[in-house]
Amino acid sequence: MDLKNNRELHEMMRTFVILDKDNVLSSDSEPTDSESDTQEYFSSKSGKHAFKKDRERGSAETETEEGQLAETETEIQERQERQSTTAESTAKSASVATEASTNPSSFYEDYCTRYMHFTDTNPTTYHAIDFFARLLAEKQFSAVAERDAFDISGGSRFFVTRGGQAMVAVVVGQNWSPEKGIGAVAAHVDALTAKLKPSSLKASVDGFHLLGVAAYSGALNHLWLDRDLGIAGSVLVRDAESGNVSSRLVTSGRHAICRIPSLAPHFGSAAAPLPYNQETKMVPVMGFGGDDAPPSASEKRSPLYGRHSLSLLRYLAQLANCKVEHLCAADLELFDVQPAARGGLQREFMFAPRIDDRLCAFSAVHALVSLSDIDLAQSDSCHVVFLANNEEIGSATRTGAKGKLLNSVVERLVSARNAAASGSASGIPETCGNSNSANARSTENSVARVFANSVLLSADVTHSLNPNFKEAYLAGHYPLPNTGLTLKKDANGHVMTDSLGVLLMESIASKCGLRIQQFHIRNDMPSGGTIGPMLATDTGARVIDVGLPQLSMHSIRAAAGYKEPGLGIEAFGAFFAHWRSTMDSIDYS
Repeated sequence: MDLKNNRELHEMMRTFVILDKDNVLSSDSEPTDSESDTQEYFSSKSGKHAFKKDRERGSAETETEEGQLAETETEIQERQERQSTTAESTAKSASVATEASTNPSSFYEDYCTRYMHFTDTNPTTYHAIDFFARLLAEKQFSAVAERDAFDISGGSRFFVTRGGQAMVAVVVGQNWSPEKGIGAVAAHVDALTAKLKPSSLKASVDGFHLLGVAAYSGALNHLWLDRDLGIAGSVLVRDAESGNVSSRLVTSGRHAICRIPSLAPHFGSAAAPLPYNQETKMVPVMGFGGDDAPPSASEKRSPLYGRHSLSLLRYLAQLANCKVEHLCAADLELFDVQPAARGGLQREFMFAPRIDDRLCAFSAVHALVSLSDIDLAQSDSCHVVFLANNEEIGSATRTGAKGKLLNSVVERLVSARNAAASGSASGIPETCGNSNSANARSTENSVARVFANSVLLSADVTHSLNPNFKEAYLAGHYPLPNTGLTLKKDANGHVMTDSLGVLLMESIASKCGLRIQQFHIRNDMPSGGTIGPMLATDTGARVIDVGLPQLSMHSIRAAAGYKEPGLGIEAFGAFFAHWRSTMDSIDYS
């Protein structure tokens, strides 16, 4: 289905949740037409705040760079209007296998443009989580610090972050109880990248300045050659007056600070056999000549002095709006600065970096936001989005799926409800002392009951059919773009979808007029993994692995259908609206 609005593209752009030049969240207080359509759609199908900032956000661009970003947004707008006109004329003489809307005001167009803006302006996991936190706060979700007691005895919308790289967001009704379970969508927000080494300083080579980086998961392969790379991440800054340390997000924006050059083919394959050695040949070049001005006495006091190029430290200090001497630590990575774009004759694709898996994360959060019409005072439901870090390297970190942030939030939620029922004001599980042992056992039993009655969607991108390599896919088991959410199955437990999960998702899709696709790997092909098995073993809940299809997975730049962000929002919103009633109609264990 195509949920349309009637606002022109330049008006639609004004409602995007973006950063103004002062790095403040900016959006209209009223929902966009697409948001209203989404809320009305799910409402009809189902029948029925304060934000505490936990870190300072550094000034990420100079005035010149801000002007470049603003100019880029204008160029994007003009290009889309131009391409839309071209696509409309092309459509008169051409046909495609899938329906493609050329109306820039449509639901799918809207969220595709939003997603592209999101990925362009939030290059790291830190930035993505920060973006989602500000979006949720703007939509009246309260930020709850994990180290504090949870005051959530009534119905509420809240979110918890951990380390700036993981998040759990919750919409819980006042009448919710453990036997109602939770309906959750879990995705990962990390993406393949190249991280700066603890000491990135390298000896120059005949005047060329190099940067020491380490591959995160499968990055720094040949696909990273000859790309324009920026730098972004989080830096710890000590306040000059108080001496307190806070984190600030920095990004070079469109400024490409380095590049990994390939060796021209004229030298012959013997001179540069692929794959290049990651340590010696995949080294970013970030400058030539131009010796640094001598370091000042104050710059030498920075803990980072001598570990990184002084020119780089001065650049980072500029981005963080501080002095070099106040830089204490940094967690930085490289990213492709080429902006996302629409492509295909009828603009049926989007080309973008970091689609795996920020695409599913983006759709999940926006689906949760669309539940704003729920009357929390009357609701007995609990809807959750879990965004985990480090899936690409095994998830065994504090912010990864194995860090059990989801479990922790559910335990705190149950404890807060138990405390409210017993008249206690504390939302922290009391587990010490004999007098509290009964309360601890009650909380433990309630948490187990929650997960036994829950359904978790493990949402990660999946492999769209690549028409040049159709023989690599299992016939009848590959998804297509712009079609619908994909159910993943695997005979060897790499994903968790079972027959009941298939029935549940197909029933929900049928109720809402959505299409469901399926993916299964060939017997003679290796299989990837998701956070699904970890969620299933850590919680005991029923987990269903789903995904949105993309091409060129794990490339520095990938592709997907332009409808995928909107299709994800529709599918996850339908799941939130119908999972409980559908499960109640099934005899399950």
